[in-house]
Amino acid sequence: MALITWDDSYSVQVKDIDEQHLQLIYLINKMHDAMSTGQGKLILAEILEELVDYTKTHFSYEEQIMLKCQYPDFNAHKDAHEALTKKVMDFQKRYQAGQVALSVEMMNFLKDWLTNHIVETDKRYIPYLIK
Repeated sequence: MALITWDDSYSVQVKDIDEQHLQLIYLINKMHDAMSTGQGKLILAEILEELVDYTKTHFSYEEQIMLKCQYPDFNAHKDAHEALTKKVMDFQKRYQAGQVALSVEMMNFLKDWLTNHIVETDKRYIPYLIK
């Protein structure tokens, strides 16, 4: 059963970005489902790989759009992206170093990312993208 279901509160009103954000919701639900069946540790490496790919692709795309529309808070937003990317890379390094018990911490991180970054931070650029 899905932990998070997409609704309009997550939308930034840009189809491509919304579709990318849906991918993050998919990863959260995938992690949640695995944890619900006691399989969280088994898919952690896979989730981490997908997150690394996601951060590279999604953040690059989003930043290009923000630059194009001259979003005035671009530098702070890019800094937030860099912090999220660093956190994902840190999780991956910790996993590779043998710390496999990261499932709950990862789930909390992903939910926080969704609510704090997408719902709050990303929503700030909507007026500039719509122009």
